[in-house]
Amino acid sequence: MKNIYISPKVIKQGEFELVERKGVGHPDSVADGIAQKVSNELSKYYIKKFGTIMHHNTDQVEVVGGQAISKFSGGEVIEDPVIILSGRATQRVGDELIPIHEIAKEATEKFIHELFRGEMKVGIESFMGEGSSDLKDVFGRKNSIPLSNDTSFGVSFYPFTKVEQLVYDIEYFLNSDKLNKQYPAIGRDIKVMGARIRDNTAITIALATVDKYVENIKEYITFKEQITELLKDKFGSCDIDYYVNTADDVERGSAFLTVTGSSMENGDDGSVGRGNRANGLITPYKPMSMEAAAGKNPVNHVGKLYNVLSLYIARDIYNNTNAGETQVRILSQIGKPINEPLACDISTENELSSEDQKEVQKIASDWLDNIRQVTEDIINEKINLF
Repeated sequence: MKNIYISPKVIKQGEFELVERKGVGHPDSVADGIAQKVSNELSKYYIKKFGTIMHHNTDQVEVVGGQAISKFSGGEVIEDPVIILSGRATQRVGDELIPIHEIAKEATEKFIHELFRGEMKVGIESFMGEGSSDLKDVFGRKNSIPLSNDTSFGVSFYPFTKVEQLVYDIEYFLNSDKLNKQYPAIGRDIKVMGARIRDNTAITIALATVDKYVENIKEYITFKEQITELLKDKFGSCDIDYYVNTADDVERGSAFLTVTGSSMENGDDGSVGRGNRANGLITPYKPMSMEAAAGKNPVNHVGKLYNVLSLYIARDIYNNTNAGETQVRILSQIGKPINEPLACDISTENELSSEDQKEVQKIASDWLDNIRQVTEDIINEKINLF
């Protein structure tokens, strides 16, 4: 029994819309990225050693900001940020002790090095412990359907609105390796906020600038103008206004400068789950789950799986029926099979024909039956969770 329901129509966006994306170098996104990388590496280790993923949740990561003195032509970091790893992981199987702390630290170092292109140094402390026995008891094994570890829900929608896609694409563009080679002053810590008021959209961007690539305030102003023109050329300027680093005080020579390209170098902290949702955006005008998906185990933690699964279902319904915009909400019950939710509620923009209703039911049912594919996609990093 799949408990799949088709609800009344999706409520369309009104005259106002807000969309946010915290870039990959934002301290909250760094925390998410580390949590997910640690989970992935633990999962791969468990599979290699034991043929299955053992219980773990590594979604408790804190980024403690360091101290830095930034200045034009190059400053210095005087105290490195610290990454605190917490959460739970299976440490012993029979008589074999699993090096969870070493795996987690190595995964963190690799993530930071690749993300910041070797520019960022961090301290790493691991306090991960053993998981609780009751949650380990409902953790599935490779030949059975896992049991839900929580009573929780996942939610997503498809497709993005024009503003949602714009915000997502702008951060991706600014953080691309190709653009960084052309403009090395672009740091990894980029936050994009989009606001649509009727037919006009304002894009406000906080862009951490790497100070050693900018000699003075005049060059910095030119750099911002170049970025703005790039955005206009790439994404258009009709009914779109771009604002870059609006807190700057040019007369005082104040600018958003960093030594490493992220505000985490100088007192800006980060936590898992405080940034983007599993679809990569923060959308207060659309349904969202408050679950921190990054770092939760990919086997039976519905707070992770259902947020991805709902996106997959919504996407396939949109692409294969005349439903239009689709929203999906899935609710679990702890201890019940993860492919048998208490409810899977599907809302569509358009009224469905009887044929489309059958197809919607089939798409949702098929994905629930193939929920293990979500686990594989997560481990193999085929989907980004932040």
